[in-house]
Amino acid sequence: MSTVRLGLRENIAQFSLLVLVNALVGAMVGMERTILPAIAEREFHLAARAAILSFIVVFGVTKALTNYLAGRLADRIGRKHVLVGGWIVAAPVPFLLMWAPSWGWVLFANLLLGVSQGLTWSTTVIMKIDLAGAKNRGLAMGLNEFAGYFAVAVSALATGWIAASYGLRPQPFYLGVGFVAVGLVLSAVVVRETKDHVTHESSLQEDPPDARPTQGDIFWRTTLKDRNLSSVSQAGLVNNLNDGMAWGLFPLFFAAANHSIERIGILAAVYPATWGVAQLGTGALSDVVGRKWLIASGMWVQAVGIAVVILSSTFGGFALGAALLGVGTAMVYPTLLAAIGDVAHPSWRASSVGVYRLWRDLGYAVGALVAGVAADALGLKGAMWIVATLTFASGVFAAVRMTETLDSKNQLPKRERSESAWPSHVR
Repeated sequence: MSTVRLGLRENIAQFSLLVLVNALVGAMVGMERTILPAIAEREFHLAARAAILSFIVVFGVTKALTNYLAGRLADRIGRKHVLVGGWIVAAPVPFLLMWAPSWGWVLFANLLLGVSQGLTWSTTVIMKIDLAGAKNRGLAMGLNEFAGYFAVAVSALATGWIAASYGLRPQPFYLGVGFVAVGLVLSAVVVRETKDHVTHESSLQEDPPDARPTQGDIFWRTTLKDRNLSSVSQAGLVNNLNDGMAWGLFPLFFAAANHSIERIGILAAVYPATWGVAQLGTGALSDVVGRKWLIASGMWVQAVGIAVVILSSTFGGFALGAALLGVGTAMVYPTLLAAIGDVAHPSWRASSVGVYRLWRDLGYAVGALVAGVAADALGLKGAMWIVATLTFASGVFAAVRMTETLDSKNQLPKRERSESAWPSHVR
């Protein structure tokens, strides 16, 4: 155990490898963001917005449930096994999307993609938290989410260009075959288990070794009872609610403004690219200024970004709104994960991350359902205004309910000085 050390510098090789793996995980989602709504309309002749967005509902529900399972499995059988399993589940996805004879096949592909994303992305998050320790947790999450969402943008841009040049299928999905092959090899052969780092960090805490709540305690604490954990969970859900809306409705909204599939690909890439790059700064910034106000104000910036898209009619206006949405999301995304790491004890942190990611990624399904039904009833703009309002309200909720989770004086989680306030059966 003496050879195990916490910190980014001390674990730079494995940390960098996990950043690369998560980029490949993000690229798997990015290959759908530009072209799947177009495939639904042009090849499968789906007219109802709710039907078109059904693939996001399937993806969101399966990813959310798998996130919860991944956290528990990571604590029980180890992180690496879960990561490798996630890539194995992803292997059929690009082939199903290439050759799907009906929309049902596309939905099944997204079910597998959701399971895979839940296993792989959750595990890379947990492993980076394991390696980083408390001091640079925000920076670690910023790097992780930068890699994933910048890759989403690059993949969306690439598939949009390929679709414009060669057609919607099968050529854009050839990229997915490469993503799976490289990700599986790296995860199986080069990535190392990080549970020893958890044991080491736990030994540095003042808690006795058996200070572990039940799974039910962890679920309800993260969902409702703990002011900070529950605030994080609701903000994550609403964040992905608006992401699900953007994923499903933005391409249709841009197409209605007479933009080509290539220009839609560029616009679809602006949002995750801004999101990804900005996280390099916002994750580290949260280690200095704290988590609460980055989360609340980030939700407000997202709402403004959606409003700008709605009120615009030109390529430049759409790009500005998408960029603002990306900046707001970058303020929130790594900060939410860092706040979970601040509050949850190392012995049950992976399970708490799983519960948070359960609620966060259910936001995809909720967003797709709300946006699809509202778009059919009120039109695209009406649906987008509803989502913008919910996003703004989420920021207000976090501002009122949440307390700061980071002690800015010495950059350590407040949890380490407040254990005595927890219920006796947890201490």
